[in-house]
Amino acid sequence: MFLWVLALLVLCGFLWNYAGKRQPEIADIADKYIFITGCDSGFGNLAARTFDKKGFRVIAACLTDAGSTALKAETSERLHTVLLDVTDPENVKRTAQWVKDHVGEKGLWGLVNNAGVLGVLAPTDWLTVKDYREPVEVNLFGLIDVTLNMLPLVKKARGRVINVSSIGGRLAFGGGGYTPSKYAVEAFNDSLRRDMKAFGVHVCCIEPGLFKTGLSDPVKAAEKKFAIWKDLSPDIKHQYGEGYIEKCMDKLRGTVSFVNMDLSLVVECMDHALTSLFPKTRYAAGKDAKTFWIPLSHMPTVLQDFLLLKQKVELANPKAV
Repeated sequence: MFLWVLALLVLCGFLWNYAGKRQPEIADIADKYIFITGCDSGFGNLAARTFDKKGFRVIAACLTDAGSTALKAETSERLHTVLLDVTDPENVKRTAQWVKDHVGEKGLWGLVNNAGVLGVLAPTDWLTVKDYREPVEVNLFGLIDVTLNMLPLVKKARGRVINVSSIGGRLAFGGGGYTPSKYAVEAFNDSLRRDMKAFGVHVCCIEPGLFKTGLSDPVKAAEKKFAIWKDLSPDIKHQYGEGYIEKCMDKLRGTVSFVNMDLSLVVECMDHALTSLFPKTRYAAGKDAKTFWIPLSHMPTVLQDFLLLKQKVELANPKAV
């Protein structure tokens, strides 16, 4: 009986994905404006270049002059860049006003909230509340601020809002501010989707798995851990043991085969959310997200804990408290 149910679920999943790819698309792309945050690198940069080639009128928000200059050198004259720090409310307001003046009565067909940071990933008892602030400020409050300021333009176009969350918004895989920020993004996304339905605005959430981007650079992550380790109390260092971070890195190297290299998997989800007449409410991007993380998020907590704790390094002296 179990195998029949499993086979039926697999078939339903296949048909759902097939139907999603065959859905009719919107017309008049050349007349539609989309605004994308976090375009210096990674998903945002590829999305800006991809949608520019597709014919959209792309407004790409970059954090740095270097990122903006490099992007403009690789794209058409249709694409415009703006410098935006999503954690600066005045910067967000000025940018929204510029976008309003630029798009005019057409409004904004697509808002892609992609900007994000990883912050520090470390055991919870290593951290202070300050370590939680950066990812929450960028990934959550920055996203909300941009959305609220751009929403009138999206409503005018009866367009789309696409929020880039993470599998970390479905399952907490480590300590730090990243997963709490993504859990909150999922909640904001859900409430926004329901509130915007009456206006004809579709709100979608993309949940990428583990991808090789600057955000997930293991060397930078290790450097942040070492910086915190230096300031830990002798008691905590004794509990975890010398060499703890190195052992964590060894464990991480063992999972390299699960890291997705093809960033276009996420951009394809953005594309479907922007162009399909019937976009999905959620998109899982990456084989690991579809076959492990998202299914695991629906499993009993005891199974989640068992599988995730198997990947953690054993502490040297956990009873030395």
